[in-house]
Amino acid sequence: MNKKNILMALLVIFITILSSGVLLILKANNVLKEDESHNNNLVATVIMASDDSVTVRDSDNIIYTFGMNEGAEVGDVIKIEYKGDLNKNFDLQDNEVISLVSADLSEDENGIPISFLDNGIFKDYYKQAYKKLQEMSLDEKISQILLVRYPDDGVSVLKNKQFGGYVFFAKDFQNKNKSEVKNMMDSLQSVAKIPILTAVDEEGGKVVRISSNPLLASSPFKSSRELYSSGGLEAIKEDTINKSNLLYDLGLNVNLAPVVDVSLDPDDYMYSRSLGENTEITSEYARTVIEASKGHGVSYTLKHFPGYGNNKDTHSGSVTDNRSYEELLKNDIPPFKSGINEGAEAVLISHNIVTSIDKENPASLSSSVHNLLRNELDFTGIIITDDLAMGATSNIPDATVKAVLAGNDLIITTDYDASINSIKSAINNKTIDENLIDKLAFRVIAWKYYKGLSFENQK
Repeated sequence: MNKKNILMALLVIFITILSSGVLLILKANNVLKEDESHNNNLVATVIMASDDSVTVRDSDNIIYTFGMNEGAEVGDVIKIEYKGDLNKNFDLQDNEVISLVSADLSEDENGIPISFLDNGIFKDYYKQAYKKLQEMSLDEKISQILLVRYPDDGVSVLKNKQFGGYVFFAKDFQNKNKSEVKNMMDSLQSVAKIPILTAVDEEGGKVVRISSNPLLASSPFKSSRELYSSGGLEAIKEDTINKSNLLYDLGLNVNLAPVVDVSLDPDDYMYSRSLGENTEITSEYARTVIEASKGHGVSYTLKHFPGYGNNKDTHSGSVTDNRSYEELLKNDIPPFKSGINEGAEAVLISHNIVTSIDKENPASLSSSVHNLLRNELDFTGIIITDDLAMGATSNIPDATVKAVLAGNDLIITTDYDASINSIKSAINNKTIDENLIDKLAFRVIAWKYYKGLSFENQK
């Protein structure tokens, strides 16, 4: 073979290798679909159904909607044969569906439905959680997925409703000393059949539900920005440990913090509550808080996914975020990814309408936003809505039902009776299948076992 032929052969080999590499990169980033003639199968549970479409949730908690239905009903486990690949970051699929048939709902050796299982952060506690689930009534399962704003008659309400937990505000601690707060928490746990989540927003700076009370703390916790400016990440770490120790001593076990939204403009609504630094530093902040929180009895919650940006206040009304998807992935998502990689157990979703992901629904009620969190960030922990009583969602019909169907595990609500009744109505009219409520309650209970809450002392 002459030199010219050898060079040509090497060139062909080089081009072939280069092309293969490009194809692999494109596929890994969901840019390129497989050959449309290639058929694939998906086994999943139907969570919504109409005459001409079906929405399903797979074992990884990813939600897909297909423009076809052949008699499937809510709660059915089906096998869908389709052409090409699925877009895991969005719910609505444009694939051609070849067939849609019933599939067996198989169980593992412990009797747990396969659709409940994943390789998630709480997997070691699934057996205990499923056993506990079998002891619960439907009403108790529904209540378990609600994180309720604490009412004045909290003990008597909890005795009847058995919520997953309470969220406390500054007024709930007003004029109380440490002993009184601890007694309040002990009284609540004493009437709970399953230990409850006791949650608070103790961000530091502007939002200090606990440390604003001088009977509970010598001074309010500083904002993350003030801490970072004075002592860097080491000050953040020390502050997280101090917060955790105080909350734990008072009987609180969930902190709805840190705020890991990237905000650099003092005029932004979220700026005063953010670190006020760029994406890279905010990512390190998220990692530091989650790492420092471990082993202190209090779970921390990354918020507000998928990133609040420069948007206005969702407490007062609907807010639309028109930033590009690429901008979100580059600037806003990395801090969440950093915290998740460090073992974050919970993520709270904002009420912003993020048009590059879902033009119609607030993020908290959007399955596409939840798919991004589950798929792109591989999050297997607990997804929590922001409070549905806020202005951005308070006037949306059936917001609680939409929150369940979107992929949330825990729903923050003030009007708990309305939330419970809407879920029960949705089950009765087949909008929600009871199996879905079982799965969500199962995940919340597994989290509680993971957290080391004392089930043995419950009734």
